Amino acid sequence: MSRFSLRFPEDIISFWYAEYGNAAKPEDARIEEEIENKIIHRVRESGYLAKPDFLTICRWKTRRSQRRCASNDEEFVKAVSQVALSTSSEQLRIEIWTLLRGVEWPTASTLLHWLHPEPYPILDFRALWSLGYKKPPKYDFEFWRDYTFYCRRLAEKNNVSVRFLDRALWQYSSKNQR
Repeated sequence: MSRFSLRFPEDIISFWYAEYGNAAKPEDARIEEEIENKIIHRVRESGYLAKPDFLTICRWKTRRSQRRCASNDEEFVKAVSQVALSTSSEQLRIEIWTLLRGVEWPTASTLLHWLHPEPYPILDFRALWSLGYKKPPKYDFEFWRDYTFYCRRLAEKNNVSVRFLDRALWQYSSKNQR
């Protein structure tokens, strides 16, 4: 039995995805565009994440940790990202990001989501609420792995990308969670 349960019918995933586009804040949309059109390409070409791009992605995920994220050494950001993007170990791929100050599981999942060629969902309290959690549990590798596999299967079953699903889950929660 899955530990996740979608709170809305699967056949309206597209509706919630479209609502996300209508509700996006201009600043977030601008950063998202920069990530999609510039940062991803730079990382794929170089094999690592430069510190300014790291800070941009972290700012998109959460502005609360900016000071801690900025305190990371540029070479350390580069080294951590090289390992995360080149290892075949799923556990190392996600957990190494948490060595960086200001990066916990949600931000680590965001970095993988944007930068890794394999599809990864963003671990977010809103998405988790849309999947049946009143409050997020303590994050660990097993939970993250189960969440990733569940989202990948749900996206594949509904013929959408993990990014598409991620936006739909976030938007549903944004409109319905108290």
